[in-house]
Amino acid sequence: MFATGIENSIPTIQGGKVRVDQMEASDHYRRWREDFDCVEEMGIEYLRFGPPLHKTFLGPGKYDWEFADLTLNDLKRREITPIVDLCHFGVPDWIGNFQNPDFSQQFANYAADFAERYPWIQLYTPVNEMFICAVFSAKYGWWNEQLQSDQGFVTAIKHIVKANVLAMVEILKRRPDAIFIQSESSEYFHADSPAAIGPAEVLNSRRFLTLDLNYGRRVDSEMYEYLMDNGMTREEYHFFLGNRLKQHCILGNDYYKTNEHRVHADGRTEAAGETFGYCEITRQYHNRYRLPIMHTETNLREGPTGQEAVQWLWKEWANVLRLRNVGIPTVGFTWYSLTDQVDWDTALREKNGNVNPLGLYDLNRNLRNVGKAYKQLIKDWRDVLPASSVCLAVPIKPIGHDCWPPRDDYAGKGVEAQDKGLALGNQSQSQPESA
Repeated sequence: MFATGIENSIPTIQGGKVRVDQMEASDHYRRWREDFDCVEEMGIEYLRFGPPLHKTFLGPGKYDWEFADLTLNDLKRREITPIVDLCHFGVPDWIGNFQNPDFSQQFANYAADFAERYPWIQLYTPVNEMFICAVFSAKYGWWNEQLQSDQGFVTAIKHIVKANVLAMVEILKRRPDAIFIQSESSEYFHADSPAAIGPAEVLNSRRFLTLDLNYGRRVDSEMYEYLMDNGMTREEYHFFLGNRLKQHCILGNDYYKTNEHRVHADGRTEAAGETFGYCEITRQYHNRYRLPIMHTETNLREGPTGQEAVQWLWKEWANVLRLRNVGIPTVGFTWYSLTDQVDWDTALREKNGNVNPLGLYDLNRNLRNVGKAYKQLIKDWRDVLPASSVCLAVPIKPIGHDCWPPRDDYAGKGVEAQDKGLALGNQSQSQPESA
């Protein structure tokens, strides 16, 4: 599954007074047809895309579906399969932020009504990068609630992951063969010195919290104490253990040069650059969760030679091939995003209008060098990969087909009965969970 994405981040900054809307910054609201033309020009058949939550979800049971109808139905007409990104780093003003305990159920209600309206959609990322969303909003104090506390961080995690789980439950009721492709940041923390080993180990355990809870996996003992000490109750923890939906999931993970960190003895971190790289870190995540993998985000700035991003694309693709060649089921690759982004040089903490040359196309919709390289990569490899013995086929229904199996077949049977809707990577899921 070769993919790209339309960046739809919507965090708030300045105490919630200013919203940073990447679809607005990239002019996608006005040029969406042109953007979809670009996707077709690339030969890309899968698009990470979702309507902006703050413009669509107007209140409990209140929606503005106009933009979603226009764009999603056009993707259907073009036979571009959307991987629908429902929540990307922000919530509507009426919800406030991720500290609001009502967010989880309200978001699940939105997901239910979305799936009801678009029954032909099969692939979802309910909440994008849950770990980064919680860290930037409630640990670093950059977005949304702008907190810098462990309790705020744990509160954000439990509300964000619960929202993701409840959304999956609701979507499965309406689309039993739905497939959920997590887009989660893959992190690693390197100890700078022997004295930094302890802090690095804690951070390397903490990076798994969102996925552990999402997949119903028991967290490490130190992380259990951390959650309990910072506001999670035993009942809340057992909710996650009791809603184990990983059999419907693909472990999508994101990797950038900023994903590896150097940890000092006092717990401070700084960027380590690419040290292990995508392949090694992804092995760690796969060994923990035993799910099929999809590389769901990467990019690099187009530098002064015009070839820096091209070289990064080649390197990331080589890492993906390495995973496949050692037997890790890998189903897709994504350059993110289709067009250049705006203000990610400050991690969206400031609204400066700085264009970041990260896309396959610039904001004038001119193809960048990395776009040309990705187009050629897709052409070269698309027909080769299905012949590979380690290729895993994702059971995707043709985009024009109705929901299958019929919803009535599953009425009253619960999520457990719906497991038949997805036979995905059985060889990797049959291995026992860690305690």
